[in-house]
Amino acid sequence: MLPALGALALVAVACAPAPDGATPAASGSGTASATPAASASCTKEQLKLVKPGTLTIGTDKPAYEPWFKDDKPASGEGFESAVAYAVAGKLGFANGEVSWATVPFGSAFTPGDKQFDFDINQVSITPARAKAVDFSTGYYTVKQAVVALEGSKAAAATSLAALKDVKIGVQVGTTALRAVKEVIQPGEQPNVYNEQIDAVSALKNKQVDALVVDLPTAFYVTAAQVPGSKIVGQFGGGLGTPEEFGLVLQKGNPLVTCLDQAIGDLKASGELAAIETKWLGSAAGAPELK
Repeated sequence: MLPALGALALVAVACAPAPDGATPAASGSGTASATPAASASCTKEQLKLVKPGTLTIGTDKPAYEPWFKDDKPASGEGFESAVAYAVAGKLGFANGEVSWATVPFGSAFTPGDKQFDFDINQVSITPARAKAVDFSTGYYTVKQAVVALEGSKAAAATSLAALKDVKIGVQVGTTALRAVKEVIQPGEQPNVYNEQIDAVSALKNKQVDALVVDLPTAFYVTAAQVPGSKIVGQFGGGLGTPEEFGLVLQKGNPLVTCLDQAIGDLKASGELAAIETKWLGSAAGAPELK
């Protein structure tokens, strides 16, 4: 998904946030918990892998923050690197038994043989993509985010209530628009734009005080599109089916059951939530707005 920074927007539009604390619905091919028989078949020695004894994980290059740190997927730092190693650990692999493969975003979910056991690259689970590949259950539910110019009134907001008097820009037809109306409920109607780039330009030209997009897009906007902008914060809420990122596998790969079990265990233990808080929360410049 990330041929350079710009492709971040390819997967990160029209997100549907899930309520805080809610467990995302199982959108992948497996279930979040395995039967005893499935657990037995998930021992490291029984897994059918691209390279025997090694778990091969794919992602794009460059690998950008906050998903990966310093373009080094193998560091274990950054949200998706940390998730990948946490999943690997649940499957019984030590860090030294994990190998990384460079996989362009679009190649991850096209039909055909894969040179990875699973790919992790902010790939949203969609019915169209699921016709060509299998997905694990979701490991991240995308939230909405508020972007503003540094030093502005909107940039100083620390709560959703503080945004009610802010002029907000948003793209038409997105769940970001629904979230603005249903969650923020501003005092005046938001400025609605046909294209996301028009909403971004409106913020850059100070025609709006703030922009609401999904969080992955917000990281891209602040890093590459609007100099001097910042993420004010992120928030969940709104209605509809949440957008989730899933691990990508070759169609028919039985490993999906084991990945679902691993993700389910990480959710149940709170480890997955802790990884998200560390890498996508305040430390990444995206505090929670309530």
